[in-house]
Amino acid sequence: MNATRVLVIDDDDDIRGLVTELLQRAGLEVDQASDGRTGLRAFHQSPADLVVLDVSMPELDGWETLDRIRDLSDVPVLMLTARGAELERVRGLQAGADDYMVKPFGRQELIARVQALLRRARSTSEDRQETYADDRLTIDYAQRAVTYEGRGVSLTPLEFKLLSAFVRHPRQVLSRDQLLELVWGDAYGVSGDQAKLYVGYLRRKLDPEAPDSVPIETVRGFGYRYDPPR
Repeated sequence: MNATRVLVIDDDDDIRGLVTELLQRAGLEVDQASDGRTGLRAFHQSPADLVVLDVSMPELDGWETLDRIRDLSDVPVLMLTARGAELERVRGLQAGADDYMVKPFGRQELIARVQALLRRARSTSEDRQETYADDRLTIDYAQRAVTYEGRGVSLTPLEFKLLSAFVRHPRQVLSRDQLLELVWGDAYGVSGDQAKLYVGYLRRKLDPEAPDSVPIETVRGFGYRYDPPR
């Protein structure tokens, strides 16, 4: 069995070295890159199981690097940044990042988040379901393609995982903590408000004109439920 590989892309030698050491101590195989272009070349040559990506880098920054990674793969990406503003975090998640940490970060928290992302990725890859369909929605898991009422819908990796969690538990009320476990891999260090935020994103993506008509129901005081057309 191949070792789990992580690619760390950060132009700060100290941060990159620290992250590499922490991940290696956790039993992971680590490749390093000091800038976005070098990181993309490394990813092309040997795709990783997870990428730790710094936002602020010269020439090709973290956002541009993330865009190019997403053109190739839905590999989990954990963004690192010195900026902790909410809008910055939202930008990262909407751009397709799977998680977001602000420097300086706790060492144990970093390991916990990496392990949670890897668990979630393994769970997704082990799921054998190939397609889902009801009267409004179709999902092709192999192609990561979603159609809602005959219209193709472009979702970020997190939005896709959230939708998959709902349709795999039809008519079941899922609490915020359950969604964090199913979608983010763990509730550790993740706010329940993040689940609420992404449910809103998903409704608007599926039906921009009438998001409230999407059959993802809010069950007040409990959570959310996908109620497919009967």
